[in-house]
Amino acid sequence: MISLLKTIGTNNDFRSLVDLLDEDLNGRYGTLQAGYNKYNSLDSIKNVIVAYKNNEPAGCGSFKEFDDSTIEIKRMFVKAEHRGTGLANQILCELEKWGAELGYKFSILETGIKQVEAIRFYQKNNYKQIDNFGQYAGNTNSVCFNKPLLKTSLL
Repeated sequence: MISLLKTIGTNNDFRSLVDLLDEDLNGRYGTLQAGYNKYNSLDSIKNVIVAYKNNEPAGCGSFKEFDDSTIEIKRMFVKAEHRGTGLANQILCELEKWGAELGYKFSILETGIKQVEAIRFYQKNNYKQIDNFGQYAGNTNSVCFNKPLLKTSLL
């Protein structure tokens, strides 16, 4: 059974999953990853989804405000044993829905060039590659994407 919890960046399960994400990123990028750490503070993140499978934390994602109309997707991660099950898609869709409910019109994100599975995942979810934004501008190890958020109407 899958359940999704809306929470904040201080949630212990979220922090444990992010520790696993950081281990993975450190393995892929080595010392280059340290340059990204300053952009990934969890304390300021107020919008987090933690996915549970059979009451165990299995994946997570979050967003923070980039500007008045845009959210930035952050810290997407699914444990290896749950990949390929659609869990990441559920997390991302819930984050996008939440952002739209809060009045945001766009979603942006950054991922690394060595995360080819993440790049494919975002492309499959209708994200379009854009010029690197903000702190990622000029960084050849980053790939940035955006997508309009659609408001869902309740009938």
